[in-house]
Amino acid sequence: MKRKTVKEILKNSGELTGKRVDVKGWVRTRRGNKNVQFVALNDGSTINNLQIVFDLSKFSEESLKPITTGSSIHVEGELVASQGAGQSVEVLADTLEVYGTSPADYPLQKKGHTMEFLREKAHLRPRTNTFGAVLRIRHALAYAVHKFFNDKGFYYFHTPLITASDCEGAGAQFQVTTLPLQELPLNEDGSIDYSKDFFGKMASLTVSGQLEGELGATALGLIYTFGPTFRAENSNTPRHLSEFWMIEPEMAFYEIQDNMDLAEEFIKYCVNYALEHCYDDIKFLNDHFDHELIDRLKFVVDNDFVRLSYSEGVKILEESGKKFEFPVYWGVDLASEHERYLVEEHFKKPVILTDYPKEIKAFYMKLNDDGKTVRAMDVLFPKIGEIIGGSQREENYEKLTKRIEEMGLEGMDWYVDTRKYGTVPHSGFGLGFERLVQFVTGMQNIRDVIPFPRYPKACEY
Repeated sequence: MKRKTVKEILKNSGELTGKRVDVKGWVRTRRGNKNVQFVALNDGSTINNLQIVFDLSKFSEESLKPITTGSSIHVEGELVASQGAGQSVEVLADTLEVYGTSPADYPLQKKGHTMEFLREKAHLRPRTNTFGAVLRIRHALAYAVHKFFNDKGFYYFHTPLITASDCEGAGAQFQVTTLPLQELPLNEDGSIDYSKDFFGKMASLTVSGQLEGELGATALGLIYTFGPTFRAENSNTPRHLSEFWMIEPEMAFYEIQDNMDLAEEFIKYCVNYALEHCYDDIKFLNDHFDHELIDRLKFVVDNDFVRLSYSEGVKILEESGKKFEFPVYWGVDLASEHERYLVEEHFKKPVILTDYPKEIKAFYMKLNDDGKTVRAMDVLFPKIGEIIGGSQREENYEKLTKRIEEMGLEGMDWYVDTRKYGTVPHSGFGLGFERLVQFVTGMQNIRDVIPFPRYPKACEY
């Protein structure tokens, strides 16, 4: 008999009731009396468990002894309408095979566990209801990303993880080297001689695939990247990871309005896809962690995003009368509390802020005619603030070269070349995938939406 997943059995219970089924999974709970034992079985395919009924006239106490929380079993039996509350169908077992037992010290018992405890058990936490739900939603969102861009004619473009450039200019990069750290080769001035290194120059893990993505867009027209990126910031906030995944579309012939339209359409598509395909998991998280989650997701899908300039946003914040932890003035890089005020209290809608001061944005953003602001855009969401950052890119050779010189950047000739040979208006944006997963799941800490989080002093597994 071919095995069926718990998800398949529950989804097709109408046609399967009265038939024998073959099911395998891990034991969540076991209860019962001297006549019958009930086991809640889960195989990871769904948040819901399948109840297995063991009639003690068929099974001895000794044969059922290995069935403890965390053990793995294989059962065959008839699927019948359930006699008890809590489930519509159950399996009347007539065969049992125990694959793996689980001793009494199994860390994931029925009692509740803190998120901090589960981070210390990251090798086991996917087996919990919470993290099973989060990881299934993460998968669905990843699939939605690829489907959205593929259906719109974008090409998936792979950018390098090892790079000699710093896209953001922040300098917070992990260095990649094969030089012997105990005996580094030095130049006469005492600096490290990188000509002896593997690449012949200093290399790092990428903070973004954007610059290389722009090269793809100037050839293929519409591209997107979706891969891991790395930041060596010594940050321990609930919003930052040292290793995370980025989605970065780049579009030739798109100006800032086109960019905003795409960003809004994209984020709504992903959220709606999760609501349609992961509703059981989202409802579990809504019921157990964040009672406003479903309403918040529908709020994003159902509302047009407000669009206004950074200057207008700052004016609203200054006139709000609200006491912010961080002061507000024109030229400041807005904090999460400022962004959330605009979204949650003032407009009560998602917001796209544009035209930021050039001093607080990256060198590649297109300069506006006022010489003070750039065609940047940030998409702001409830609960988390900025979820997407993007811009129209500077396509003018002279302006881009001048900006690079002002910032003292080196080794950018290959990037500037695209402005010498057939330059075009083009735009793009970046979405931290974990930020999206965090929003859709309602999890409070970004470390809880990636299977094995990397952050300062944490590199287990």
